[in-house]
Amino acid sequence: MRHLSVDPPPFFHRGPSPLMRLAFFGLISLALLFTDTRYRYLESVRRVVAVALYPLQRAVQMPGEALAYMGTYFSSQHTLAADNAALRDKLLTDAPAVQNYPSLAQENARLRALLSVESRFHGAAIAAEVLYSGRDPFTQKLFVDKGDAAGVQMGQAVIDDVGVVGQVTRVFPYMAEVTLVTDKDHAVPVKVERSGVRSVMYGAGTARLPELRFLSPNAEIQPGDRLVTSGIDGTYPPGLAVAQVSSVERETGQMFARVTCKPVAGVDASQHLLILGTAAATMPRPEEPAESDAPRKGRRRRS
Repeated sequence: MRHLSVDPPPFFHRGPSPLMRLAFFGLISLALLFTDTRYRYLESVRRVVAVALYPLQRAVQMPGEALAYMGTYFSSQHTLAADNAALRDKLLTDAPAVQNYPSLAQENARLRALLSVESRFHGAAIAAEVLYSGRDPFTQKLFVDKGDAAGVQMGQAVIDDVGVVGQVTRVFPYMAEVTLVTDKDHAVPVKVERSGVRSVMYGAGTARLPELRFLSPNAEIQPGDRLVTSGIDGTYPPGLAVAQVSSVERETGQMFARVTCKPVAGVDASQHLLILGTAAATMPRPEEPAESDAPRKGRRRRS
């Protein structure tokens, strides 16, 4: 019995092999990823896509919100009657708690404190509300409801009523991405408020406290010291509270001390934030001389 061959005839065996095609398109993909990371040529495309998808996002959220509202409206009459009877007995003693008075009082206190902080910067701040946090569990990011349309720019500092929360790293037309000070790729120039020792606080990622790296073992710092922004980076205004020193380890034979810090701001709890404009920061750093000018300066010095 003859077996029929399922292989295509030799006429169709043309072009490179599938492995060569995979390698070719893989190299192209890596090249495009590197080019976009280096030159950010797809940023305009992302902005257009964000504008196009914003109505779709709202449309997807509306059915869920409508169902939640209908579920609350058509709740059981028996449950409502039992709840009303229980509330009627505790109306006089527990009225503030029933009306969510403690949480409202706390929120009002935070808003008043935020308004007092905003007055320090003479209108150079934009109030924003947190929409949601980032989906990547290995990064510390959140999104706020103010974007390019409200004047938000990349690199601006973000604070709450207590201290520094993070920095704007991406801007969309109607929202912005904020990288928190606890993110492993974020750093904040700080100084010890008590002694004036300057250092840089680096985030350590999820579920880990930020650290002060490359600090001398004999530096004048101790647990409980308050860290504030030094202002030498031109991004964060000086004097803003950043963190409190949690522990200081000075091991014999080690070149640097190990210092861990706990952020004082509500990086994972604040609902209302302030985005500081460029007018609130210090004067920008002057531009470095071009590389082509360096040899000329060297020749003039030799002569």
